[in-house]
Amino acid sequence: MAAVGSGGYARNDAGEKLPSVMAGVPARRGQSSPPPAPPICLRRRTRLSTASEETVQNRVSLEKVLGITAQNSSGLTCDPGTGHVAYLAGCVVVILDPKENKQQHIFNTARKSLSALAFSPDGKYIVTGENGHRPAVRIWDVEEKNQVAEMLGHKYGVACVAFSPNMKHIVSMGYQHDMVLNVWDWKKDIVVASNKVSCRVIALSFSEDSSYFVTVGNRHVRFWFLEVSTETKVTSTVPLVGRSGILGELHNNIFCGVACGRGRMAGSTFCVSYSGLLCQFNEKRVLEKWINLKVSLSSCLCVSQELIFCGCTDGIVRIFQAHSLHYLANLPKPHYLGVDVAQGLEPRKAEAVYPDTVALTFDPIHQWLSCVYKDHSIYIWDVKDINRVGKVWSELFHSSYVWNVEVYPEFEDQRACLPSGSFLTCSSDNTIRFWNLDSSPDSHWQKNIFSNTLLKVVYVENDIQHLQDMSHFPDRGSENGTPMDVKAGVRVMQVSPDGQHLASGDRSGNLRIHELHFMDELVKVEAHDAEVLCLEYSKPETGLTLLASASRDRLIHVLNVEKNYNLEQTLDDHSSSITAIKFAGNRDIQMISCGADKSIYFRSAQQGSDGLHFVRTHHVAEKTTLYDMDIDITQKYVAVACQDRNVRVYNTVNGKQKKCYKGSQGDEGSLLKVHVDPSGTFLATSCSDKSISVIDFYSGECIAKMFGHSEIITSMKFTYDCHHLITVSGDSCVFIWHLGPEITNCMKQHLLEIDHRQQQQHTNDKKRSGHPRQDTYVSTPSEIHSLSPGEQTEDDLEEECEPEEMLKTPSKDSLDPDPRCLLTNGKLPLWAKRLGTMMWQMAWPSTPSAATSPTAAGQSGPAKSPSRPSWMPRTWIATLPP
Repeated sequence: MAAVGSGGYARNDAGEKLPSVMAGVPARRGQSSPPPAPPICLRRRTRLSTASEETVQNRVSLEKVLGITAQNSSGLTCDPGTGHVAYLAGCVVVILDPKENKQQHIFNTARKSLSALAFSPDGKYIVTGENGHRPAVRIWDVEEKNQVAEMLGHKYGVACVAFSPNMKHIVSMGYQHDMVLNVWDWKKDIVVASNKVSCRVIALSFSEDSSYFVTVGNRHVRFWFLEVSTETKVTSTVPLVGRSGILGELHNNIFCGVACGRGRMAGSTFCVSYSGLLCQFNEKRVLEKWINLKVSLSSCLCVSQELIFCGCTDGIVRIFQAHSLHYLANLPKPHYLGVDVAQGLEPRKAEAVYPDTVALTFDPIHQWLSCVYKDHSIYIWDVKDINRVGKVWSELFHSSYVWNVEVYPEFEDQRACLPSGSFLTCSSDNTIRFWNLDSSPDSHWQKNIFSNTLLKVVYVENDIQHLQDMSHFPDRGSENGTPMDVKAGVRVMQVSPDGQHLASGDRSGNLRIHELHFMDELVKVEAHDAEVLCLEYSKPETGLTLLASASRDRLIHVLNVEKNYNLEQTLDDHSSSITAIKFAGNRDIQMISCGADKSIYFRSAQQGSDGLHFVRTHHVAEKTTLYDMDIDITQKYVAVACQDRNVRVYNTVNGKQKKCYKGSQGDEGSLLKVHVDPSGTFLATSCSDKSISVIDFYSGECIAKMFGHSEIITSMKFTYDCHHLITVSGDSCVFIWHLGPEITNCMKQHLLEIDHRQQQQHTNDKKRSGHPRQDTYVSTPSEIHSLSPGEQTEDDLEEECEPEEMLKTPSKDSLDPDPRCLLTNGKLPLWAKRLGTMMWQMAWPSTPSAATSPTAAGQSGPAKSPSRPSWMPRTWIATLPP
C-alpha cells in the first residue's frame, strides 16, 4: 500500500466496518441511544428482482433522438408509401412521421455507426450500410424493427446502398479504400455480381425499370447494367458490366449527386457536380446538356416525375423542370446562422449567412421535400405549388460534439426561468441550447416556428463560424485554407441551485456566467490556462453559495457567488487533469475532487478571518485513473467511475471505500461517466465502448443496458420526474431514454421514504430541542468527522447485510446478481408490495421504540400495532421497525 501524507491514508479494499445499527429514530450526540436491534437482512428499500437478459435490455427504451449524423443524401431516405422520413443518428435509424411529430427507432445491433440507408419501394424494409472493419449490409423490417438479413462483402465501410425498384436486388458501394461494388440477391444472401471501382463514389441511383444503375464520384459517372450481368445461369459471382458516361470537357469534375429520371423522363439521368453544374445524360450515356447553377458549390440532387431539386451552398435549393431543365424557382431559405429562435421570424439580413444544403429526399405522396442542412438542421417543405412553398416541419440540432447536459431544477413557485422539464446542452459548435419535450402550451414560453423542442440558443461570443459541420466534404479540406480551430466550443456547464444563473466553461479556459431570465452575460473570467473540465455549485443546505471550477491545468478555483463571483481560494493539490469536483454535506460543507493523477481529495471548509478556506482532510490514492464521480441524495456516499470499469463508492465523511462493483457489462474500455439518480436508488454509467448501464446503487446489480450512440457518451442526467435519462455524445446527438415503470416506481418510492424519514427527523428534533446539539468541528487536516452509532441511516442498515466481498474489486466471473431475500408472496409486483408496506407505515406512524402504552392493570407494556391488512403476507411484519 502506498503511503500518503498528513491527513491521508492508503486505500484499503477491505473497507470500513460499520457499527451496529440502532432501531427507531437516530439519536443525537451526547444522548443515550435506544438498545440495538438484531440486524435485519430483509431490505426496506424497493428493489428490482433479478431479471433475464432480455428484460435488462428492454427496461429502458429510446423515446426521442435530437440529432442527425447524415452527411449526404445517402443518409436520408423517404418511404414512398407513407411519406415517413428516415435518417441516421449514430447507430440508430430514426423514422420520423412529420405529421404527428413522432419517431420510431431501429438499432444497429452490431453497435457500429451507420453510414447509409434506403427504403425499399414498398416501404416494408430499410437497407443500411455501416462504418468500421468488415461492415455489413443489413436489411431491417420496418414494422418489427428487427434484422431480416445480414450481408458481408466489404472491408472498410459502405458509402451508399439502394434497393432496385423491382426489389430483387440491393446494390452496395464501399468507401474509396474498399473499392468494392456489390449487387446482392438479398433474399438468398448472395452476391450475384461485383466489380472494383478505384475512385471515390459518393452517390448512386437505380433506373425506373431496374435494368441499370448509375454511380457518380470523383471524375466518375458510370452506368452498370444488371440484365447482362445476372442473366447467366451460374451460381458464382459474375463481373458487373459497367460503361462510363461520356463527359466530354466536364471529365475533371467531382460529381456528388445522381438521380435517374421518372415517368416520361425514365431514359434520362441527371447529375450534379460540386462546381455547380447540373448535367443530363441520355439513354446512350452521352452528356446531352448541362446548366450552370450559378452557386459557389452544390452538393445534392433529387427528382420527381416533373421537377429536379438541386441543393447548394448558402441554403439554396434550385428547382428545375425535368423535361426541359428550365429554371422555375428557388426554395425558401432556412434560418440564418446565429438566429434567435425564441424571437420567431425576423427580417432577413443582407449580411446573413445560411447553412449549406447537404441532403435531399422527395415524398411523392404528399409532394414534400425533406432537406438536411450543414448545421444539422432538418426542414420539410410542401412543394405542391412551387410558388407558395410552405414549411411542414423543422428542427435544429447540434452540429458538433455535445459535451454536457444539465436538467433545469424544479420549482413550485414563480422563480423558474424555464418551463418544467427543461434541460440544457452545450457543444463544440459554440452554442448552449435549451430544450423542452413537453407538448402542452406554456404562457411564458411559446413554441417557436423553428422547432417543437428547442426553446432558446445562446451563441457564445456570437461566434457562428463553428455552426456548420466541417466534417462534410472531406476531400475539399485542403481548399478551405486554414484549418478550423479544434479548441472551440463550450465544454461544461452548471445551473445554479436557485435556477437564476448558468455557469459555463469553454475549451480555452474561460468561465462565463449567464443570467437565465434574459440570457445576459454577467461575468466572463479567463480562469484557466486549459479547457475547463468541471463546474459545481454548492448545495443550498450548506448555507453557502460557492462555485468551483476545475481544469486540465490542474487548478481548482473557488468563487463566491454572493460577492459577484469573487475568487475565494485556488487549490493545486492535483498533479494532473481534474476530471470531477463535487460539493457535499448538509451542515458542514465538503469539497471532493478526483483526477487523472489517480487521487481523490476530501476537503472541509473553515471560516477564517480572511475568508473561507478548504482544508484537506483525506487523500485516497487509487491504482487506476478516475474519470468521473457523483454524490447520492443523502450526501453520505460518492460514486467514482474508474478506468478499470469499476464503480467505487466512498464515504464522504471519512473517505473510506464502502463498495466496489462492476460498472460496465463489457470486458473492454474504461468507465467514463457516472451519474446517481435524484432518489439515490440507481446510477447510470457510460463506458468507452459506447454502452450505457443503469445499476442498482446499493447492490451493484445491472438493471438495464442500452446502446445507440456512435461516439463516447460525454454526459448523462436523470430527469427530476424520474421518467427519463438524457445522454449526449460526441456524435452530436442527444438521446432521451424512457425509464420503465418498475425503475420509475422504485425511484419515486425511495423519494417518498426519504421525505417521510426527514419529516420524522424534524418531529424528533422538536422533541429534543431542549438538548443542545454537540457539533464536531474539523480544526486540523488529520481529524476525522465521523458519525456516531446513533446517526446510522437506513442506507447503512443495508450495508450491514452486505458481504465483505462487495468491498473488493470484482473479477469478471464473480458478478452474480444479489440473491438477497426477496419477498414474492402473492401476485403483486415487488415494488407494489413495498409501496403497500410504506403506506401502512405512514398510516401507522409507529411510536418510538422506547415508548410504552398503559395496560388495563395500570402497568406499562409495549405499544401494540393495529391488525395486519388482509392483503399483507404475515412475513412482511419482519420488515417493519420493532
